[in-house]
Amino acid sequence: MTAAAFFFYLFSAITVFSALMVIAARNPVHSVLFLILAFVNAAGLFLLLGAEFLAMILVIVYVGAVAVLFLFVVMMLDVDFAELKQGFLQYLPIGIIVGLAVVVELALVALNWTLEPGSIARAASPAAPGLSNTEALGRVIYTQYAYLFQAAGLVLLTAMIGAIVLTLRHKPSVKRQIVSVQNARTAEQAVEVKKVPSRAGV
Repeated sequence: MTAAAFFFYLFSAITVFSALMVIAARNPVHSVLFLILAFVNAAGLFLLLGAEFLAMILVIVYVGAVAVLFLFVVMMLDVDFAELKQGFLQYLPIGIIVGLAVVVELALVALNWTLEPGSIARAASPAAPGLSNTEALGRVIYTQYAYLFQAAGLVLLTAMIGAIVLTLRHKPSVKRQIVSVQNARTAEQAVEVKKVPSRAGV
């Protein structure tokens, strides 16, 4: 067994185990930690494929930002996970159907690779000679998949806004500025004129 094959099986086994533990762990903090482990090993698989840019993006963006944000939200929000798991059985049939669909798709992919190993290599579009991995990826993203790339950015923007809304807390003791109310005020509402009698205190 070569070194590349050994590391492939090592990274693949840890990735599959971590992915299973993400959904099997009882503690949500442990689930996020297993998710980070899955991301790191997936980055190792990208390195074996020669996609070093994707590997670094996976570590820097997903592990350094997204997974840490998940961990931050899980630890900060007081979510009652026992209450969320009470309605698990009513979604079980849909989950089984989706799981079977994923298993069938993976089986079809594995069968295709077993019957004709060269079909995947022919379907892949090789990078132009003289281009690095980063340059080739940039050309593909900003030419063929520009609209999908912008749509993915909108999805991430929506997720960011949702995280801000979930973590925003309004305290009644804090006086906040409401621009619409300030613009609607008239002079009578803003200034109160009192007539003070002569030689009398206010």
